[in-house]
Amino acid sequence: MAKAFKYGLKGIKGHLEPAERELLRSLFDDVISMLEPEQRANEDPLAALVGLDTEAREPSDRAMRRLLPNVMKNDDDASLEFRRYTERSLRESKIGALKAAALSLDRDNLVLTPDDARHWATALNDVRLVLAERLDIRDDADADNIHLMQDWAQAEDVESYLALVYNFTTWLQESLVQAMVHSLDARR
Repeated sequence: MAKAFKYGLKGIKGHLEPAERELLRSLFDDVISMLEPEQRANEDPLAALVGLDTEAREPSDRAMRRLLPNVMKNDDDASLEFRRYTERSLRESKIGALKAAALSLDRDNLVLTPDDARHWATALNDVRLVLAERLDIRDDADADNIHLMQDWAQAEDVESYLALVYNFTTWLQESLVQAMVHSLDARR
């Protein structure tokens, strides 16, 4: 069974069982595959090099819109222009954090440096955003209903399984953030 992340002298430590590691690796890989930009045959190599995506569009998938939101609620043109200049680097940054977190799952002892912890926090946040969208969590009442699902034996369908996974990643992220706060307090 997983143990909460804790800050100690050697860094932020956590413990995950092999099945929990595989679950997280699978979740990280799923979000990576969502974020990977499509390869275009006619793509301008210079534009790609500097991170410009002249064909960027608002994602049609709601979960992708959570990961790559519009920056201006009531100005679609300005949001699209901003997206063209920033989306590629945002995708790459998120993918980098997910891959770094996935790589650390290969270690027997999960001891996170401050950089590792930031990657984990980003990766878990992105996984939770996707899960929240798939579970249609819109407000605190929806989240409270999801949090009622605590027993893996109750997982009778995909939605209840996703709810349990959401709760697990939420708990893991909360313990990580608390450990990160403790590490900052210890450095003062």
